[in-house]
Amino acid sequence: MSLQGKEIYRSYDEFGAVRVLDDGNKRYLAFGDHDEQSCWFKHDPFLPQHDYVRTMLLVLLFCNPKQSICLGLGGGSLNSCLHFHFPELKQQIIELRPAVIEVAYRYFQLPRSKRLEVQNLNAVDYLQAPTGKKADVLFSDIYTVDGLDEQQLQPEYLRRCHDLLKPEGWLVLNCWREHRESGSLNTLRQLFADIRTCTTQDGNWIIFAGKTPSRFSNKQLKVNAQQLSQKFGFAMTPYLARMKTVEM
Repeated sequence: MSLQGKEIYRSYDEFGAVRVLDDGNKRYLAFGDHDEQSCWFKHDPFLPQHDYVRTMLLVLLFCNPKQSICLGLGGGSLNSCLHFHFPELKQQIIELRPAVIEVAYRYFQLPRSKRLEVQNLNAVDYLQAPTGKKADVLFSDIYTVDGLDEQQLQPEYLRRCHDLLKPEGWLVLNCWREHRESGSLNTLRQLFADIRTCTTQDGNWIIFAGKTPSRFSNKQLKVNAQQLSQKFGFAMTPYLARMKTVEM
């Protein structure tokens, strides 16, 4: 499937192309010719457009974070949304490609704020020698032109993510449905006390892993979803309905 819109930016680095396209209402970040990495709606810049981003926000049903880490930036739609709706949240973002950081600021209005720190680092290097405080939520969303960077599924990577979380912290992994048989859940079972998954209509497989079991009943989670729906401007309940609890 070809991407929509007129190309307004293109650059190259050792990993390939970084492209920005504009169709008048939306802008798209792409690393190749067929799949978009991010989508940004000009008239409502804090409203996530992709289902996988909206699904990742389900973690906020379980916690009210004050500190987050995000491995992978893209266009920054997740980070811009969090920055706007959670004024007490401090975000630390790790992105490998300088061109992606530049594009996020220049074309997708990633906020320049003391509450949002972006570092140009390899996620694996960061996990081996992290800087900053431990997080309430850690988002891992690392994709290349070829799809998911499968380092996200390696046991050592998952263990280091676990170690960067506070005692009641949550890890959120954006994977793909084909990785459901990867064995990553077995590693996560050894590390975390509460694991949920949700597959989007587009095929993303989102994993939520909590270091302690959630204290919320299913009824309370629905209430939380309704409250977040009002905050974000889109319905969270359909995403919650697709969430499944993994047997421990």
